Amino acid sequence: MTAAARSGAAGFPYRQGEEHWTETEVKALSDQLETEAAELRAEIGRAESDIADRLGDSVSDAGDDQADIGAKAFEREHELALTYNARELLAQTERALVRIESETYGTCESCGEPIGKARLQAFPRATLCVSCKQREERR
Repeated sequence: MTAAARSGAAGFPYRQGEEHWTETEVKALSDQLETEAAELRAEIGRAESDIADRLGDSVSDAGDDQADIGAKAFEREHELALTYNARELLAQTERALVRIESETYGTCESCGEPIGKARLQAFPRATLCVSCKQREERR
């Protein structure tokens, strides 16, 4: 950790010029992530149920014209894409919770420097500092 990095509550790093993490902030962040994870699990469960229902309807849709078949296929694909995105977001959320628990939260996985408290408050699932994220996006 460089001279610019400091450790606050629970040992979470922060950048020079930022306030240190307080126990209250860490608890609020953890609670927020736990709530989001529960909401995502419920959303995924509903979506999977809807997808299963639509797949079961395919037998009863045998008399539909091509436009109806295409519209239903589009809806199925759309629901599958949304479910995939929700699963990805859930995985990121659970990973952030594990990092909070293991006290590695707030450290960039690429360079090892602090991600920055402001960035984590805006996007609590961040695993890279701004510099490393920019470098990754340029590739």
